[in-house]
Amino acid sequence: MGTVPAGSTSESDVDPVALASGIEPEQALADRQALIQLCLYAMDRAHSDGVAERIEKGLAAIGVHALRPDGARFDPAQHEAGGAVRTEDARLEGTVAETEVPGFVDHDRLLRAPVVTVYTRR
Repeated sequence: MGTVPAGSTSESDVDPVALASGIEPEQALADRQALIQLCLYAMDRAHSDGVAERIEKGLAAIGVHALRPDGARFDPAQHEAGGAVRTEDARLEGTVAETEVPGFVDHDRLLRAPVVTVYTRR
């Protein structure tokens, strides 16, 4: 084998299982992303809390983490407002009261924004 051309993917950047199986790095990445989406779909529809928890733990083991921003300031760039709940406490206004549907991030890439309920005084 020769040297790796500058700017190309080196063998150290490639999943060893994909490399051993002859799968191209781009295909391995596409397959990973498809499996993550399938897991999120299954988790959203799981009838058992134990099954959903197991899927979430499995995803976390590969760098895909749930986002539940309860108590954080609502940020429309990172959160999707699913509803509002009234409060008389001015300090809570604009704060996430509850996560309705968790979001997910793959390392530092947002896969799905969390759907949240936000405190409002109106």
